[in-house]
This record gives sequence, structure tokens and C-alpha cells, in this order.
Amino acid sequence: MIVRRRTLLQSAVGVLLALAGRRPRSLEAAAPYDAFEKSIGDLQADMAAGKTSAAELVRFYLDRIDAYDLAGPRLNAVLFLNPNAGAEARALDAERKRKKLRGPLHGIPVLLKDNFDTRDMPTTGGSLALSGVVPKEDAFQVRKLRQAGAVILGKANLHELALGLTTVSSLGGQTLDPYDPTRAPGGSSGGSAVAVSANFAAFSMGTDTSGSIRIPSAHNAIVGLRPSAGLSSRAGIIPFGHTQDTGGPMARTVADIAVVLDATVGYDPADPVTASSTGRIPPSYVSSLKREALERARIGVLTEFFGSAPEDQEVGAIVRTAIEDMKRQGASVLDVGVPNLAAQLAASSLLTQELKFYLGDYLKASAGAPVKSVEQLLASGLHTAQFQAFLEGANAVSDDYLTSGDYRDRLAARDSLARAVLEIMDGNRLDVIVYPTARRIAPLVGGNQVGSNAGLSAQTGFPAISVPAGLTPGGFPVGLELLGRPFAESTLIGLAYAYEQATGHRRPPSTTPRLAGAGASRATTATPPDAGSEGLRLDVTATGAQSVPPSNVSFEATARFRFDNRTRELGYVVSLSGPSAAEAGGIYLHRRANRPNGGVAYILAKAHGSTISGTVRLGDAEAADLKAGKCYISIVSRKTPLFSARADLVFPQ
Repeated sequence: MIVRRRTLLQSAVGVLLALAGRRPRSLEAAAPYDAFEKSIGDLQADMAAGKTSAAELVRFYLDRIDAYDLAGPRLNAVLFLNPNAGAEARALDAERKRKKLRGPLHGIPVLLKDNFDTRDMPTTGGSLALSGVVPKEDAFQVRKLRQAGAVILGKANLHELALGLTTVSSLGGQTLDPYDPTRAPGGSSGGSAVAVSANFAAFSMGTDTSGSIRIPSAHNAIVGLRPSAGLSSRAGIIPFGHTQDTGGPMARTVADIAVVLDATVGYDPADPVTASSTGRIPPSYVSSLKREALERARIGVLTEFFGSAPEDQEVGAIVRTAIEDMKRQGASVLDVGVPNLAAQLAASSLLTQELKFYLGDYLKASAGAPVKSVEQLLASGLHTAQFQAFLEGANAVSDDYLTSGDYRDRLAARDSLARAVLEIMDGNRLDVIVYPTARRIAPLVGGNQVGSNAGLSAQTGFPAISVPAGLTPGGFPVGLELLGRPFAESTLIGLAYAYEQATGHRRPPSTTPRLAGAGASRATTATPPDAGSEGLRLDVTATGAQSVPPSNVSFEATARFRFDNRTRELGYVVSLSGPSAAEAGGIYLHRRANRPNGGVAYILAKAHGSTISGTVRLGDAEAADLKAGKCYISIVSRKTPLFSARADLVFPQ
């Protein structure tokens, strides 16, 4: 999926910069304060010394979003910006002047994955179906961050509704990895990972059902922690499945992870599982940051997770070097195995099985959501086409599944797997088990993530942290995962910190360097299709009457398309008209499967304009569906995405 225009977000950046008292970087010299790659501790020390302020940090990160997310490599990591971020930062600066400090996060900007509820911004899960929906309350962890003085800078893109590992959504499009923009960034918290790695915020928050924090952290040379089940509340997070869902911090350093964890953990009556954390949370995780933590540590190497395929060897070699580095720091290392591990992982997995129920409950309780179930979401076509089959499978789960024998068996298999891992750890007196976070680097855009090792943590409820282990010869990041005992985050943080400090593998991506002068120039508008060139040509008029069901919208669009069979490029020019053209929102290319409406294959424009033009390159299957008449264009209403103008694309044969 390729996003060709980011008009709304560009406008938001300009407004926020103006509210912060500063023009966009393209109009003035470089910022006096450089926060590039600085840790939370560095930023806090500089604010305490009067070298910078929370408002200045907001401006710094907005400049980088403007230069690299909207222009330059166009990473497409940020979905929304908080229009009140500048004012909130200035209020926190005023508190600082009055000697009223809330703690280590006072004035520190953060970007949230857009499945954390926020009372002052939309929470969409990246789904077009939820565009514009603003929850009544903050998620528990968001509320804790605000209380700690963090500035909520905005929301990050994600794999839609957190249901995948490549970070593509119908509302946000495809996020790109800054180390190689031809590749996906991992997922589902890919926008959060890219935002941290590219220095769009000091840290971010992600969620993890089966690797969604750790895999993108590995692919972006940052640190990501999946906390123990019950340590951090899931209340106010759009659910995937309650059994495996959790939320946690993503940052450039282990120390920053500890600071954020201190601020976000704790008992929450709205999430009863957190009762298990009572009495098991230390006074501060920061006290675990010890350079000598690896001395006398006992580490088990889970050899099965290195893989045996030739494609696994590049990453495996880097992680084995990382293990040797740990040995040089004083750790004892031994190879271990979990009996029948593959079979146990298969028996204990809960991904599609719970989605229909818990996501459905969330949608029903969301006052502004235009769809109230997975079935309604599928019927609307207001989702990414990429996970149509996944959603169909989840929706097909029987209504009584949560009382079924299979469900009970899977829960029991989780307990058995957890006991098996603890037996290995106890029998060998292990502090942690280590392995590659993912056995292979991220796929090219449009491909699927292969080689995830995320299930062991997700399916036992044990905590795991991914830390940078180095770069492949081609320059792509690799992550090392450390798995610990339940509520042993202090041990994980200590060992990860000691390894990080001894090796220093974090390297910022070359595509998003320090800004200098006018910064990166904006990408030019795509060239409209040439009516005189070769290829299939089609003119259509999109109206509300052609939508399924018909929509009473008072705008329409005329569109000209040209498809090149050789390159699979689809060029388009779309012109809006009608008495209420200003009510038109984004423009989307959909791809039907077995329903009248199909998911979004490409975002042609995220906001209306008198004329929109550009080009997208289709995959082989997409091109075949286009020529078979299975694609259509929609222009959704800004009032509700359920209303739209539509035209089917049926090319002459």
C-alpha cells in the first residue's frame, strides 16, 4: 500500500509549529537545541539546566516528522498529531519554573500506538472504519503517562487493529523501515518503532499479542519490552485477544525502558489480571541498571529458535556473536531445549480464536464506532484488503467457542508450556533464555514476516525484551531477545542494560540524519497519467448511488485511470464536485473478494482536494483482480466513513 498524499498531517504539523511559536524548518534556520538520539535522562538533565524546554522538544520532534515522515523517505509512521501538544508542553514548562516536577518523564514527548484510547485524539487502530472516533477516556497507561508529565505528541501507525506484522492499515497506509525503505518495519507496532528509531519522539508505546513490540524493535535497532502478563493494564487498548494482549514501552535505550515502565505499571481494577502484580513491582526498575549485571549471570541459549534454513543463518550468526559478547562480560552460557517445543507452541496459540469476541465487545462499547462487530467491519470494506482472509477466519469462529473444549485445551496447553519453560530455567539455574527476536530481517513491502520467535513469551505470559544485537552486512538491524521468569523485569532490564552498555549496537538510520539548514525537501506530486501513452484507459464517475448500500452524499467524483500491463502501474486523476464537495474525505482503491464491498488496497488520497493525481504499482494478484473487474474507487464522507461515493473499475478488454 502506497500513500501518495498526507495533506491532513502536513497541515497539522504546520499548525502545531505555529502554535509553538515557530515557523516550519523550511522557512528558517536549524533549531538551537539538538535532541537527536538523546535519552530521556539527557533531555531531563538539559531541561533542568535550562538548555531546552518541553515546548522546544515538541518543536524539535515536529520538525523531524515534517522532514522525514511527510517528506524525504516519507516513512509514514505518524497517523495523528495532538493539537494541544504545544500548549501542554508550555504548561509543563510553567510547572517546572514553579519547582513542581512530576518525575523523570516531566515534559518528555511520546508517540502512542493508535490502539491506546486517548480522550483528546482519535483512536482508530489504523482502521478506516474507526476514523474520527474519539474515546471518552484515556487508556490506563496513557492516563499514567499524563500524570507523570509526558507530552502526548500524537498517535503512530500500526498494522491495522494490531492484526499483523508488517504495519499496513487502511487509514494510514504502509509504514516503511528507515534502515531500508523498501522493507516493512515489522509490526504491529511498526509506526511506534520507526518513530523512536527516526527520532520523532523520545519514546513510544506499543502493544504485543505475539511479537508486535519486539519484532519491530528488532527491525529498527531499538529496545522493546513485552511485560509479564498482569504487570501493565490493557484497559483502554483496542483488544486483539485478552489472553495474549499486553502493552509496553519502546525506546532507544534500556534505561529509557526502565523509566517508562516505572510510570506505567500497577494495579488497575478495570483489568483484573493486574491484581497478580501486587507485591511484585519493585520501588523502581531504574535501580536494575547495572553495568556489571552480566557477571555470574546464567544464560540459556534456545538453539531451536535459531532455525536451520539457509535464510536463518545471517541473523543467527549475529546473535551468536552477541552471546559471545555476553560471555566476555562474565555470563555463563549453555544450550537448552524445551521438549516438543513446536508442538507446544501450536497447541497453546490464541490469535484468531478470541478476536471476534473481544474486539466485538470493544466496538459495541465505543459510542462513535460506525461498525459494532467483526462481521460489520468485513461487510463495510473499511479495512485493509491485506487481512481480509484473516478477519474472515476470525469471524467464522463459532459463537460458543469460549466455552468449548478446544478453548479450554489451549488455555491448559499454555500452562503446560509455562511449566516446561520454568522447569528448564530452574533445572539449569538460568536467569534468562536468549534467542533471535526474529530469525530473518524484515520482508520487502508487500511480503510477509517470516521467522518470528515471539510465541514463547506471548503464550507463557513471561516477560521478554529485545535489544539491538548489530547489523547485517547489508546494514539491517538484528535483535536479541531475552526471556525471563514472570515479573522478573528487573533481571531482564539489568542484563539487557549490561549487554547494551558493553556493545553499543544502536546506530541511527542513515535516511533520517540530523537536520541541517532547510532540511529535506518535500516529495513532488506524482505525475498524472498520460492520456496519450499506451495502456488500458478508463473514465468513471463515482456517486453515492453506486455504493453498497447506496449513500445519500451530495458530492461525486470523476476519475480517469490508465493501467500499464508491463509495469503494473495504475495512474489516476480524480476530480471532486457537487454542492457539498468539502464533505468528501479520503479517496481509496478497494479490492473485492467474496463480498460486495472489499478492503482498501491503496490510499489514493487521505484528504479531499479539487483534483488528486498519482500512480500506484499493483502486485500481480492485484493487477489480475483489477482486470477482472474486482476493484472499485470510493470517496468517503468526512461525517462517517459508512457514506461514500463509489465507482466500479471495469476496464475494456
